Amino acid sequence: MARRPAKSQLYTRTGDAGKTALFGGKRVAKDDPRVAAYGSIDELNSFLGAAATFIRQRQVVGVIETIQNELFNIGAELSSDKPVRRTAKQKGSFVLEAARVRWLEDLIDDYDSRVPPLRTFILPSGSSGGAMLHVARAVCRRAERELITLSRTAQINPNVLAYMNRLCDLLFAMARYVNKASRRTETAWRKS
Repeated sequence: MARRPAKSQLYTRTGDAGKTALFGGKRVAKDDPRVAAYGSIDELNSFLGAAATFIRQRQVVGVIETIQNELFNIGAELSSDKPVRRTAKQKGSFVLEAARVRWLEDLIDDYDSRVPPLRTFILPSGSSGGAMLHVARAVCRRAERELITLSRTAQINPNVLAYMNRLCDLLFAMARYVNKASRRTETAWRKS
């Protein structure tokens, strides 16, 4: 009878003192701005996965899955404190290219064309999928703010900053589209 390969343990105990390892081995505090930034991107990825479970439009789910993979790549890029390589073709690198930002822009234009123009602010609500996309959008904005904080002391790929900015807009447009496709009326903001 063949032996199964040993399963790796989920815990290492190396973070018990509040430190974690970056890609490459450097140890930093778990509340380091770099760790906070890629931690928020991981949280965003999780909210997108949750949102996808409520969404019936296969095209939207496909876009979400592509974004989730790209967020993993961004997290890998951010988890290294080495200077950003300018091309994704270098072995072992995870570098987001400008073409991915343009892809998001095309999607924003497409989804925005499918919903009525906004005349006022709307409350983040609607169908379960639409509301979850609004939550993901808010988490995305926080991740973007944390990236900006990190960029004050570390080199950040400018395509990552642009990607996160556009992603917030895309999540808003997709939330509106999903709500419309689910026949859920948007709730307008009312001044008190």
